[in-house]
Amino acid sequence: MSKNPLAAKIAAPYARALYDYSVEQNVMHKLTADFQNLEGISNRALDRKLVISFDVKDETQELVMEPVVASDDQTPPVKIVLSEHLAKFFMVLVKRDRMNLAREISKNYLELVYKTASVKMVEVHTAFPFTTIQKLNLIKKLKELTNAREIRLVVTVDSSLIGGFLIKIDSNVLDFTIKNQLESLAKKLDWSHGIENLEQWI
Repeated sequence: MSKNPLAAKIAAPYARALYDYSVEQNVMHKLTADFQNLEGISNRALDRKLVISFDVKDETQELVMEPVVASDDQTPPVKIVLSEHLAKFFMVLVKRDRMNLAREISKNYLELVYKTASVKMVEVHTAFPFTTIQKLNLIKKLKELTNAREIRLVVTVDSSLIGGFLIKIDSNVLDFTIKNQLESLAKKLDWSHGIENLEQWI
């Protein structure tokens, strides 16, 4: 579920229109690859607490989106050459001053694609990065749980969870984090300051 319901509501028609266009023009695989690439870059930037701004330019008859990454370590910008179809779509967003919805539109579009292909998109928030074996085991369990043909994990590392992980499947949340366990214990003990009191025990 989106953290910003209003943004999700506004983004939905754009994602649906782009999805219908991709089906009609037989370019779904190209657009999906573009969005998956952008999704990976955005997630890595969020993990490192970086800020990305988007600048769309017309260079040699090819529209290029260049995320400018601002950070203390002077990380160089990453230049991404988009497919012609997605580049034109982003130009429409720029003209309508809707580029701030790009991430939400990307998420909605991929959800539509995955639903069609019987691929379930699952958000995972974890205190520490998963190993390859852990990811494979989690995907196997999620396939059994959801009956999906494929599982697409969107992993976010969040050290504030202390330990464990949290899974979001559609509107369902499975919370296996230590932070959640400590907060539950704090409520049972009726501690007025909640988790802060328990963290000193760790």
